[in-house]
Amino acid sequence: MKIKPLGERVLLKRIEEDEQIRGGIIIPDSAKEKSQEAEVIAVGTGKADDKPFFVKKGDRVLMPQYGGTAVKLDGVEYTIIEEDNLLGVVG
Repeated sequence: MKIKPLGERVLLKRIEEDEQIRGGIIIPDSAKEKSQEAEVIAVGTGKADDKPFFVKKGDRVLMPQYGGTAVKLDGVEYTIIEEDNLLGVVG
């Protein structure tokens, strides 16, 4: 991995939803909402109070619709966000 988040941040990759057809209408990409589900790719260097991270690499999490910092690497879009801003763990 070429990106290592610092501090309390985690690196996420959104899990893309399959194309949905509602009532026979194909929804264009520009009208689709971004998925709120993501996979943890890497965790930061640690919290200031030395408490362990709640999430780990490979976890599926829910993230806010708008938040974090988008980073593009080798054509893949990632999001860096603080662990405290995550909404929950899936599964």
